[in-house]
Amino acid sequence: MTDEQSYREYVAGNLDRLRRTAFLLCGDWHTADDLTSTVLVKLYRHWKRAQQFENLGAYVRRMLLRAWLDERRRPWHRRETSTDVLPDPAGTDATSASDTDRRLSVLSLLGALPPRRRAVLVLRYFCDLSVEEVAEAMGCSEGTVKSQTARALESLRANLGKEEPLWT
Repeated sequence: MTDEQSYREYVAGNLDRLRRTAFLLCGDWHTADDLTSTVLVKLYRHWKRAQQFENLGAYVRRMLLRAWLDERRRPWHRRETSTDVLPDPAGTDATSASDTDRRLSVLSLLGALPPRRRAVLVLRYFCDLSVEEVAEAMGCSEGTVKSQTARALESLRANLGKEEPLWT
């Protein structure tokens, strides 16, 4: 199999997961698509070396995390303002509407967190990484991951007004 074929197979099998992870990091589908594209272009340029890594998924997640953190540092990002008005949810029954409301409120609260705390929660609970794997991906100590996770969850709980687990 050629390098290009193996790259195409990797992308085909992981594109949706990468986009969802990018969305959870940035909170915007357009930006998530941009981040995913950026990471996939960089991955293609370094594919020969990247495919030799023992854990290619961790390598690509780290690329995605770094791309998002780099994007957050750009000057035009600081000038953007968010809005409090969201479009009406598409749910028709009460259960669907309450699930959608809860999901939107968690996404909104997640978006209000500082970038590193948000990244810790996404990597720990969405990507299901261990503390050690998150520390490696973020280039920090395990203690930092634990404290950032605790502070982020505390902030989310306080803003939701509940002391129940957010993810089960």
